[in-house]
Amino acid sequence: MLQFSLSKKLLIWGVVLLGFLFALPNGFYSRVEQVNDARAAIEAGQSSEELTVKAADWPSFLPASLVNLGLDLRGGAHLLAEVQVEQVYTARMDSYWPVVRDALREERETIGTIRRADGPDSELRVRISNPENIARAVEVVRGLATPVVSLSGAGANDIDVSSAGDTVIVQLSEAERLATNTRTMDQSLEIIRRRVDEAGTREPTIQRQGEDRILIQVPGVGSAEELKEIIGKTAKLTFHAVEGRTQDAATRVTSRQFLAPSIDEPGVYYALKKTPVISGEHLVDAQPSFDQNNSPAVSFRLNPTGGRIFGEYTANNIGRPFAIVLDNEVVSAPTIQSHIPGGSGIITGNFTVESTTLLSIQLRAGALPAELIYLQEQTVGPDLGQDSIDAGKRACIVAFIAVLVFMVLSYGLFGLFANIALIVNVALIFALLSIIGATLTLPGIAGIVLTIGMAVDANVLVFERIREELKKAKSPVRAIELGYERAFSAIIDANITTLIAAFILLAFGSGPVRGFSITLGLGIITSVFTAIWVTRLLISIWMRSKNPKTIEV
Repeated sequence: MLQFSLSKKLLIWGVVLLGFLFALPNGFYSRVEQVNDARAAIEAGQSSEELTVKAADWPSFLPASLVNLGLDLRGGAHLLAEVQVEQVYTARMDSYWPVVRDALREERETIGTIRRADGPDSELRVRISNPENIARAVEVVRGLATPVVSLSGAGANDIDVSSAGDTVIVQLSEAERLATNTRTMDQSLEIIRRRVDEAGTREPTIQRQGEDRILIQVPGVGSAEELKEIIGKTAKLTFHAVEGRTQDAATRVTSRQFLAPSIDEPGVYYALKKTPVISGEHLVDAQPSFDQNNSPAVSFRLNPTGGRIFGEYTANNIGRPFAIVLDNEVVSAPTIQSHIPGGSGIITGNFTVESTTLLSIQLRAGALPAELIYLQEQTVGPDLGQDSIDAGKRACIVAFIAVLVFMVLSYGLFGLFANIALIVNVALIFALLSIIGATLTLPGIAGIVLTIGMAVDANVLVFERIREELKKAKSPVRAIELGYERAFSAIIDANITTLIAAFILLAFGSGPVRGFSITLGLGIITSVFTAIWVTRLLISIWMRSKNPKTIEV
């Protein structure tokens, strides 16, 4: 057990050296963080002398990965948002109207004239002039149904069609509603993550809670309001035909229209067709720019399909106003002067440079499928985060010193070997956290403190077994070998059971619980390595150099 080949020694010391190298940047956190930010900016094409100087402030041959600090350590913003999934049902019904209309028009001789009737937002109601043939109208609309694409909705159709008098009623089926809810939440999570990532924030926590809620925690953001601005509104960009203009917010419009306020002209409202000519789905890119008057604006580019539709519409509607609508507010309503081919254009309005940058991020990331209602808002200040870091440092230092003193008093020189392995163990934990890009929170610090206490358990088991063998008049070398050999199974069993608990916490926990489980799990792995290999190698080197006739443990 005390015999180490040269290759095994090199492997152990190599792992220890790499551990200290990867843990080193965390000792110069602010400096390395600035270097990483500068290097990222240079890679993104932002080059300046100041950035070059900052990027060179840390040797390029050294690792620069850091342990990310969580919300409770770094400060930042916390939001709990509720997704208004009912809005998606309304949008689906609006999109069904052209399809249903075209299908029923082919049966006009039987069912007569058709028109859309007013009804609940989650329903599409179509009235026909020949109610005696309502069954035929229902049959035609049912023929438009498609199977639900989800495991829970296998065999079900996406719409339910019924009738009441002379009216066909279309609504989403229960299976389709469940599938829509899942798609809406997944899409909202992805879009929020894109917007937060594009804004340059570090290690956000974005996860679903319950059926229709999303938890958003972003370290390093100044306030909850700033985070809400990054996430923004739905950023739903659409282009609509203008039906009229009024200054009366109570103006009645038909079921095929809606009234949208103007952003640039307070008190002015536009009556717009509900069905958009172009939607955000056709948007390929959006960038901040300037218009012909050198005012901040947003330029956009459409995909080929959107570009073709946009070109055809502008060619057929020269001289008519055309509204650019963002989140149901009219950004501008210019008159079409000529055919606009190519599928690109510019959005002008009362923008600032900052607002065009933010709007571009939101449009590029895609439109949120539904509005977010914020149920909880919380800002964790940097001072509170620093207090948490200081408290965590004190806890780690006190635990570390207490363990070091206990081991030396209990096991003498062998306790000193265990303490060296403990220092290596902590370095390896931070190295692994840095490599995998883990986020350290207060519960994570608690996991490290617990690991410090548990890290010497394996050494205690080994040293106590060595003591027992020495009492049986075994030679020092033989006693050490038997101590490691007979304690090995107990060490493995104890750590595997703890590791299983850590995996369960990781699988079923969330947020702080996962942070605790990650540091605990990594600590167990590094503790076993340092106890079985590092401590034993140190004892082996000492035994070979001193060759003592007796030892005291």
